[in-house]
Amino acid sequence: MTFKTEQEIFWAGEFGDEYIARNKSQEYLASNLNFFSRIFNRVSKPASLIEFGANIGMNLKAIQLLFPGINLFGIEINQKAAEELAVAVGTDNVFSGSIFDFEPSKQFEVSLIKGVLIHINPEHLPQVYEKLYEASSKYILICEYYNPSPVTITYRGHNDRLFKRDFAGEMLEKYSDLKLYDYGFCYKRDRAFPQDDVTWFLLEKA
Repeated sequence: MTFKTEQEIFWAGEFGDEYIARNKSQEYLASNLNFFSRIFNRVSKPASLIEFGANIGMNLKAIQLLFPGINLFGIEINQKAAEELAVAVGTDNVFSGSIFDFEPSKQFEVSLIKGVLIHINPEHLPQVYEKLYEASSKYILICEYYNPSPVTITYRGHNDRLFKRDFAGEMLEKYSDLKLYDYGFCYKRDRAFPQDDVTWFLLEKA
């Protein structure tokens, strides 16, 4: 498989393999249940959802528990993670490869990306924004580290692997038919359901 950026190689390889083991606990699933129930509490039950960078499906598993009849689809660059993801949502509902190589052929009610935009090479963010937008028929849910201006941070000893900025703001500026429906924050010191300082933005297509 050929990749365009160093960041893709990083996540497709050994570091991505190690990430799987760090993020598959029942406690993490419980936190995700609380997280997504809060976000979707003010909107109608979604019929379908696609996640960009789904890993082994911990987000999708929580969403499936909340909405048992939902149609789920995941995109995952790491082969080992994609194999576990296929067990969770079905082989036909998984695209195993880079987000850059994925071409939306249909729309889902929700396009979700959580903890992935921060690891995308900033030069290629417009491509990901376009795919998120094209894959959504109604909502785009962005859950990332937020910063009002672009910054680069060392990530577990690695340079150029974590980038913070106002992802949602950039999408709102890029697409005039998007509006901010809701937003919130989950603190890593939450006593019951921590989420590693995630700021989430629910955008709606007009």
